[in-house]
Amino acid sequence: MTAFIEDLYQNQSRQILATLIRLLGDFDLAEEAMQDAFALAMQKWPEQGVPDNPRAWLISTGRFRAIDQLRKQARFAHNLDTVADEIAAEEVDLDEAEIEDDQLRLIFTCCHPALAVEAQLALTLREVCGMSTEEVARAFLLKPATVAQRIVRAKNKIRAARIPYEVPAPAQQAERLQVVLHVIYLVFNEGYSASSGERLTRNDLCDEAIRLARLLLKLLADAEVRGLLALLLLQDSRKLARSDDQGDLILLQDQDRSLWDQKQIREGCEIVMTALSSPQFGPFTLQAAIAAVHAEAPSFEQTDWAQIVGLYNALMQQAPSPVVALNQAVAVAMYQGAEVGLARIDRLLAQGELQDYHLAYAARADLCRRLNRIDEARSAYQHALSLTQQGPEQRFLQRRLSELASSFDQ
Repeated sequence: MTAFIEDLYQNQSRQILATLIRLLGDFDLAEEAMQDAFALAMQKWPEQGVPDNPRAWLISTGRFRAIDQLRKQARFAHNLDTVADEIAAEEVDLDEAEIEDDQLRLIFTCCHPALAVEAQLALTLREVCGMSTEEVARAFLLKPATVAQRIVRAKNKIRAARIPYEVPAPAQQAERLQVVLHVIYLVFNEGYSASSGERLTRNDLCDEAIRLARLLLKLLADAEVRGLLALLLLQDSRKLARSDDQGDLILLQDQDRSLWDQKQIREGCEIVMTALSSPQFGPFTLQAAIAAVHAEAPSFEQTDWAQIVGLYNALMQQAPSPVVALNQAVAVAMYQGAEVGLARIDRLLAQGELQDYHLAYAARADLCRRLNRIDEARSAYQHALSLTQQGPEQRFLQRRLSELASSFDQ
């Protein structure tokens, strides 16, 4: 029985929490209510058996426990009795579709534009993905106290500004949806290439981002939602080939493509083709299209670099950024030659926006190495090494420096 309840907590606690937040109107009260409900289930279910609808039982139990808690606290804060009465008087809807919608409401609430992006991300990871404050802090090289403050401020802002717990009206969805997509992408990105530590990837974050994207698509059939899901599936399909048994980084050109998940690739390619057929497709769909070209190439040498460069040109028109320009420069180097790509990277670095981005210097180093400009390659690799805090990337750059030293000695 304990294992059953633990599995239920693992798989459905986020949905239960989302519904309790809707019913109680308060993040912290809902969290406490959910924990109380699961604790009570551990006591009662072994004796009384599992109810027919365990999730509904936990939600109802959590709601009643929260009302009782508010009434107990009412002697110290009289308004809480009124709050308890209001919650108790509200009609409770535990329809399965309504519970599913609650997660989407929670995502939009956590990603409300009134909150800073850093707060949106921290709140989403904590409340939607179920990560602890310490896990969020480790993922982004922050102190737990800093993350805790961001989450508290975000919750207070939601409460003070009376930010509605709802999916926005269609007229507001376009603007709000971009924020949600961006946060889900950031969650995946941190999982796909962890910002620090000894692990290259965090599969739990990748899986959670894909789950959220699927949920979003189920409820909002938007072209860019399709594009994001396709992008995540195509990127995630390579996870088994991205590192060796020691956890060291393997570059795209050296990966064993037989380890790529072909089922995910087929699904991702189908979704991106559907997204591209819509006139409303945007940057995530274009990035997914680029990932699809890579995924469908029989080998690195047979990659259609001309098509990738064309897609990057379109992406730069829709969503120009220094990082997109860097990726475009690398693709140009593969299509038109290392010297052309290096000139583009040097122009980007001269603009100063990528001066703290280790991948810019790693890309420059690789092109210098290919052009046999050894001193420049060594300097760029050393600069990249000084900027990264991820163990696998540090070891990869050290190996490149050792290889340069060996070739120079010969």
